[in-house]
Amino acid sequence: MSVLLISGSPSQRSRSSALLQSVGERLKERGILVSSLQVKDLSPQALLLADFNHPSVLGATEEVAGAKVIVIATPVYKAAYSGALKVLLDLLPQTAFKGKAVLPLATGGSPHHMLALDYALRPVLQSLGARHILPGIYATDSQVALPPEGGVVIDGEVDRRINEAVQLLLEDYLAEDFSKFGHFKSIPFSQVRCSV
Repeated sequence: MSVLLISGSPSQRSRSSALLQSVGERLKERGILVSSLQVKDLSPQALLLADFNHPSVLGATEEVAGAKVIVIATPVYKAAYSGALKVLLDLLPQTAFKGKAVLPLATGGSPHHMLALDYALRPVLQSLGARHILPGIYATDSQVALPPEGGVVIDGEVDRRINEAVQLLLEDYLAEDFSKFGHFKSIPFSQVRCSV
């Protein structure tokens, strides 16, 4: 099973990309195939002119189609996810996330922007056909530090939530038996008991 990490940040180095990378590293450590798509690397002209047939847009669409799980990260600007991410999502087919599990991540300047995950991004992910949208992870700028010398320092609470999300992905969405898609294990009919 494969996971596609989509970074909606227009910046080379950002807190939302650091959260995304942290999720990706933890999945790779567990043997999961992970690939990355950064909106900033796509053709800006193709995105702004809605050129569905541009090679970078076609490539992005193919990457999304080939993934079983999508982890999507964005900075929050003015109470909404990034415009760069919005443009990409607008160019994807209407059913681009059909049958997929999606884990949304976001960072913002204060806790006041936390609802952008539920009120701005989640409806768009749902409209693209996502089968399951996991509880999002939101972190403030103070919870994801980017030291000048490089690296990233993630707050303990955010780190714990990332671990929980990765564990949920591994148990429920990246298991070899994808038919169980949920929290319940299959029970053989011979073990079913009922009383009337």
